[in-house]
Amino acid sequence: MAAQEEGFVIRDRRGGGSEASASPSAPNEPKPPTQSGDAGPAREAPAFPVTFSSFVISLGSSSLMLMGEQLDPRQQSVPVNLPQAKEIIDLLSVLEEKTKGNLTADEQTVLRDMLYALRMKYVALSSGT
Repeated sequence: MAAQEEGFVIRDRRGGGSEASASPSAPNEPKPPTQSGDAGPAREAPAFPVTFSSFVISLGSSSLMLMGEQLDPRQQSVPVNLPQAKEIIDLLSVLEEKTKGNLTADEQTVLRDMLYALRMKYVALSSGT
């Protein structure tokens, strides 16, 4: 075996077709990302930072959609599913109970107001008014 290994070429077919050469004789070079750890275009960073308030608003929006509220007129409406909407309301109630005393005033207000609005809408829908 007198022939020395030359290296190999990595071709990424997902994006712009950039090529990178790797040589087995350079152990300190960083390894290219593997498929499982690759943060491709589908896993881009969110447009805004995820905060407790945005999490509560996201769950509340899901519950409202399940109660027939159409938040975006361009999207198809979701069929009313009161049991699933109640599950989200109950989840937010547990969050309120478990985070008592650990939230900022703004976070507490967002959670309290969201729960109030969701509960009122749920009661109105479940009582048939």
